[in-house]
Amino acid sequence: MVSPEDAARAPAWIVLGRDEAAVFAALLDGDGVESERVRLEASAFPRWAAVQEASGSPRWVWNDAPQWYPQLLAAGVRLARCHDLRLVHAILSRSELVTNGEALRAAVEWDAPPFVAETVQAPTLFDLDATGAASGPPASLDAALGEWIRQRDAVASSRVPGRLRLLVAAESAGALIAEELRAAGLPWDARAHDRILTETLGERPLGGGQPALLAAAAARVREALGDPTVSLDSQPKLLRALHRAGVLVESTSRWELAEQRHPVIEPLLEYKKLSRLLSANGWAWLDEWVADGRFRPVFVPGGVVTGRWASSGGGALQLPRQLRPAVHADPGWKLIVADVAQLEPRVLAAMASDTALAAAARGRDLYAGIVESGAVASRQDAKIALLGAMYGATTGESGRLVPRLRRIYPRAMGLVDDAAQTGEDGGIVSTWLGRSAPPPSETWDAAQSRATEAEASGADESRARRWARDRGRFTRNFIVQGTAAEWALAWMADLRARLFALPPVPPAEGSERSGPVFARHPHLAFFLHDEVIVHAPEALAETAAQCVTDAATAAGRLLFGDFSVDFLLDVRVSDSAGKD
Repeated sequence: MVSPEDAARAPAWIVLGRDEAAVFAALLDGDGVESERVRLEASAFPRWAAVQEASGSPRWVWNDAPQWYPQLLAAGVRLARCHDLRLVHAILSRSELVTNGEALRAAVEWDAPPFVAETVQAPTLFDLDATGAASGPPASLDAALGEWIRQRDAVASSRVPGRLRLLVAAESAGALIAEELRAAGLPWDARAHDRILTETLGERPLGGGQPALLAAAAARVREALGDPTVSLDSQPKLLRALHRAGVLVESTSRWELAEQRHPVIEPLLEYKKLSRLLSANGWAWLDEWVADGRFRPVFVPGGVVTGRWASSGGGALQLPRQLRPAVHADPGWKLIVADVAQLEPRVLAAMASDTALAAAARGRDLYAGIVESGAVASRQDAKIALLGAMYGATTGESGRLVPRLRRIYPRAMGLVDDAAQTGEDGGIVSTWLGRSAPPPSETWDAAQSRATEAEASGADESRARRWARDRGRFTRNFIVQGTAAEWALAWMADLRARLFALPPVPPAEGSERSGPVFARHPHLAFFLHDEVIVHAPEALAETAAQCVTDAATAAGRLLFGDFSVDFLLDVRVSDSAGKD
């Protein structure tokens, strides 16, 4: 137990830096005034960090979470809060809410990409290249302090400091969560995975070549094409063979092929599905990415321009549904699988304060609510219309149905329509909390200018209009997808705290696979845009499931205040992530 006196003396911020030999820390109070500097040997840093965390839960300021947090987690040290300078720099240096960002934008050394370890094991604290420099953003204490001051000042003088502070905190929480997801890992049954591959593809070939069922699908394709030697994995060669057979497609995408009527289509689509499974998540993937009952992917927070996460290893964001049964809880533990129904449309309702759209979403499937409003005749129409409005579809069924939504939900439709117009005009749009879209490229600007000149050709004008519409579709969706990503970060950050506040359980067989921090605690094990998987001791599973729901409600309140919109969850407790 920390005494009030000790808590009062504890630093509010600890800024970290390092060189080839040691770790340096600057201890700052709540006003940002430095009180002390500490030098530590690398081996002593985890123990010192644990003492500081227990004393007052400071906010740790570092250059890049992957360079610091894995070592702490491996030593059994969990941190409650951090400020990730690299991630925050990417937000603030581009945000239109920042009014004095010149110094921030000039610090281009902080535009460095994230550090990514080569292996699934925690890297050493000093992961240096041959020149003695660390990859990623600057690592020295002075550099970190300078950037932290620039960021603090940029937020304080911004147009909406409260929203940016929330975004900075959420993004930094995501940095912690990404490393914790890798450290704990997703429970994975390698035998179940192998069984699924064998049932779907055929036995694993011992001497190379294709599994039997994949080879049989390939043979059916070649027979339907009348070409026994065509390469099915070379798009140019396959396209030529399709054209010779009278299938006049421009690509071999599944969507375009599915519109054709020819005996080759069914076996070709089957072959592509099986081939994708083998190449993306086949036996080679299993050998590389699953060890000791865990899949440990490499997540990249903010890896997409909208703020969505990306993955730089393991393909966590593209795991096929058919492999979900291989995601299996440890003995004595359960999985809580939760996903949000129609996250982006619900976020749109809240952003626009559209009470009619929020009412359609209240306590039910949002698309069914739209049908009940009389806007469209069927759930499928509602889905096509709403996705068309958010993604800028102007032709076909979407083009026919979107005007109906404009009459029933003018605030929500007006919000995305205005964002699209801003984008077409070359302007900047931002998410709810202040992440801004990138400006148009110089090539885009030049094309628009060219189209206004007296000697502009019809082709120049057509290109400028097409590019303007493309940018409008991007900005239309940017504000919704980016705000949905912010809601998801707030959801996970709140859930992370609730789960760790639950009482630890006695160690169980196999629980050590989750590492010293999570072996006795329910914890986040997976994240996919609008879905989380929690791994929890069976005795705490129902409580953890309630935490998932409560965190979703709290995230809505945190972002949108008193505006009432339901974030409807499908939550189930199971041994496996596959559908029961």
